[in-house]
Amino acid sequence: MTRLDAVLWDMDGTLLDSEKLWDLAIGELAVELGGELTREIRHALIGASGPNAFRILFTGLGLDPTPAEVIEAGEWIELRITELFHGPIPWRPGAQEALTAFRAAGIPMALVTNTKRSITEYGLNTLGRDFFEASICADEVPHGKPAPDLYLRAAELLGVLPEHTVAIEDSPTGALAAEAAGCSVLVIPCEIPVPDAPGRTFRDSLVGLTSADLHNLILDRRAS
Repeated sequence: MTRLDAVLWDMDGTLLDSEKLWDLAIGELAVELGGELTREIRHALIGASGPNAFRILFTGLGLDPTPAEVIEAGEWIELRITELFHGPIPWRPGAQEALTAFRAAGIPMALVTNTKRSITEYGLNTLGRDFFEASICADEVPHGKPAPDLYLRAAELLGVLPEHTVAIEDSPTGALAAEAAGCSVLVIPCEIPVPDAPGRTFRDSLVGLTSADLHNLILDRRAS
């Protein structure tokens, strides 16, 4: 049977315009570490999970940190991004309307993010927890995106098959994770381009997105 059973949402850059807050925090951390955040490093970091992100950052800055220095950097960035996430976080265009429309249509939804739980909770303060039947964060699975673990766990929590879901993502890392899990993928690019690939559907924004669009995406994928 071909059907849409759930929508699985990325958070940063997809629902919330929070990548700019991460830009600020990571840029400040780079200065703390004695370097400078280049455009190339920042783009490589978008969508990365914590351990991968720190590897990319330190390597890009030409540093060979000790395990203790990595832990210290993690504590620094969590404190700073928590400060920045206090209060309302800007929405991506059309995101709030899409969540409202899908909830009204009775479509179960989950939040699926590479951001750790302690920080995601601040994002949920802006988003509204009642939109989501489940939320899953990178520190709650063995491997974050681009591994499929987050999306597989989200589908399990909702009691659906991944192939009956649409994942909505903004980054190459997230798209790879959703594809590996077997989800249909809708890409709404934000900070960086996402390469075209078989099975990926692209939109410029979430503005005007309907549940019918997602049902058709599932149908189109099964027909191809």
